[in-house]
Parts: sequence; C-alpha cells; structure tokens
Amino acid sequence: MTFLLRVELPDVPGSLGRLASAIGAAGADIEALEIIDKRSDGTAVDDILVRMPPGMLPDGVVSSVHGLDDVRVLWINRYPAGGQLFLDLEVVEQLTAHRAEAVDRLVGMLPAAFRVDWAAKLQRYDGVGHVVLATEAAPAEIGWHDLSDASRLPGDDEVTLCCGVPVSTEELIVVGRDGGPPFLDSELARIGHLVALASSMSPS
Repeated sequence: MTFLLRVELPDVPGSLGRLASAIGAAGADIEALEIIDKRSDGTAVDDILVRMPPGMLPDGVVSSVHGLDDVRVLWINRYPAGGQLFLDLEVVEQLTAHRAEAVDRLVGMLPAAFRVDWAAKLQRYDGVGHVVLATEAAPAEIGWHDLSDASRLPGDDEVTLCCGVPVSTEELIVVGRDGGPPFLDSELARIGHLVALASSMSPS
C-alpha cells in the first residue's frame, strides 16, 4: 500500500538521512522523493512516496517521523497514482513531443505531477465557464474565475482545495485536492510555468 507523505524538515545535511531511517524503523520503505519547496527560514518541504506492508497503518510512520527534532508531518494519505512521482522534466518532455495538443496533454498529467485528485480545462462562452476536458474524479461543473496568474481558489466545500491557472482570457485550468495538502506558493509557480509553456506550444 502506497502513501504520500509531505514533511517539513530542516534544510541541512543529514536531515533526509535521519528521515529515511525513521521511516525504515517504522517498517516502511521509501519509493520516491521530491523536494517541493525550499524556504528562506532554512526549512524544506518534501513529498515522499512510502510503501507500507499489508495491514500496517500510517500512524506508525507519522509517530516515528514526529520523533525527529524539527521535523513535521504536514499531510499523509493514500496515493493512487502508483509507486512513482511524475517530475516536471518528464512533463516538459511529453509536452515537447506533443506540441499540437500540449495543453490537453498537460491536463492529463497534472494529477500525477502535482499529487492532485483531478484536473480540468474550462472554456468560457456565452459568459459561462464550461468543462471541456477533465480527468477522472473531476466535478461536472466548475465555477469560472477571472485570473491573471496561478491562484488558490475558494472551494465549493470545506474538503476540496483548488487552484486555477489561466491559459487565456477564455480558457482556464483548474486542479483539485480532496482533503489537502494546501497548495504551496512554489507549487503555484510551477504549475503556472508549465501551463504557460504548454500554451506557447499549442497552435493559436
């Protein structure tokens, strides 16, 4: 069973080694790791894919990690996308190989690249936003937002966290996470860059 663990830890040599040892001591294995954010206060935020043996609860990993000085678990949940993290470089390679459909291709890759539950592309016509492309689990209707850059969006409920990125004045990409973790500023910047890149590749 694979879980996604998001942790905040000191950005100093040895921190990852201590974290890996704590996860291993709890009986779990690290399958992949990605640095999500490096902060000016000397901390970093990492996403870690953790595989646990059948019957093992994530509480043991959380307790073991919390035993480390200055390390904090921000979020942990089941990870349905398989035992890998889809890195930005892989996204760029796919966009480059499929330039004519780069924006649509990006929508399909965003759930794995950003560990979100769904992604959708909206187009506005007749003054209303309509979902024209969506991944599995995306809602059938998503409210339109006029945005100038990647932004957090108010959710329709207290569980789903969303962010939106404008492709153009009449096209918008929205992604959603059920239950967290919150979108970091660094994630908004990354998704904004990828949408801009895909838009520049797609025919006008």
